[in-house]
This record gives sequence, C-alpha cells and structure tokens, in this order.
Amino acid sequence: MQARGPLMIEHRLIEKMLKAIQRTLEHAAQTQEIDPLFVDTAVDFIRVYADRTHHGKEEDILFRELSKKPLSDKDRQLMDELIADHVFGRSITKTLVEANTRYRNGEKKGLSKLTSCLKTLTEFYPKHIKKEDDIFFPASRNYFSEQEDQAMLAEFREFDREMIHEKYKAVVKDAGEHLYGL
Repeated sequence: MQARGPLMIEHRLIEKMLKAIQRTLEHAAQTQEIDPLFVDTAVDFIRVYADRTHHGKEEDILFRELSKKPLSDKDRQLMDELIADHVFGRSITKTLVEANTRYRNGEKKGLSKLTSCLKTLTEFYPKHIKKEDDIFFPASRNYFSEQEDQAMLAEFREFDREMIHEKYKAVVKDAGEHLYGL
C-alpha cells in the first residue's frame, strides 16, 4: 500500500459521517429540532478523527516531508490551500460547538447557527476530499521514492497507534476535571 492509501480510506469514513450529518440536517428542517448529543458526536468525530488523526497525518507527516522537496509552484500552492482548508474546518467546528452550547441552553436561534455550520461542513469536506484524492495525493506521490513512501506509511501507522492513547488520556483528564475538579 502507498502512504496515500490510509488517507484515502479515512476519507471514505469521513464521507459516511457527512451523510449522517446530512440526514440529521434533513430531519432538523422537518422538525425544527436537532439532537445536541448528535452534534457532540459529530464534533468529536470531526475534531479527533477528521482533524487530529487524519489532518494530523497530512500536516505532521506528509506536508512536512513535502516541504523538504522542490515542489512545483502549483503543488506548493495547493498544499498551502489544503492547510488553509484545515484551518477553516477547525474554525467552523469551533463555531458549531458554540452554537450547540447556546442551543442546548435554550436559545432557539442557536438552531439556525447549528444547521448553518453543519451545512457548511457537509459542503466543504467533499470538495476538500476531492481536491486531495484526485489532484494532490497523485501529484505528491511523484516527489517520493518507494522507500520514502513506505517510511511515511510506517510513520502514519505509528501516528495512529499513539492517537488512541492521546484521545483517551484527554477523556480521562476531562472526566476528572468535570467530576472532581482535578
């Protein structure tokens, strides 16, 4: 498997979550309600899986290694655009969290902001994924030898192995702070 393989597999799971978000938006349009717990789940998925795990591998490994290469102007510009996309996704997710908190606390106007953020994510991510799958990943592969590509793949696996520990250390820390003020 090439290093881009796991990234593309992760894209398929992100797309499945986007479909779940889209169905939730359709339901919210009919009922004028949304389940704040679903939004919490979607935010957790976006923050931990899509951003920290997936974008983490791209930014911390792939882009780092590409930065060492003599990229064409077009490829460097696209990499910079993808990084800006990641920042945009984080910003929308932060706004989504804030809107969900307001909605959960009874602010009915929060529903329109919630649905707006979720809609933005469902429109943004497919375009971002297509850009990576169809243009950037194939182009970036040309900059690496087979040995370099396999070294990145191994580093991706190590990154993933460590992520589960990072995730649940944060869960325990948050639980301790929330319940016991630790």
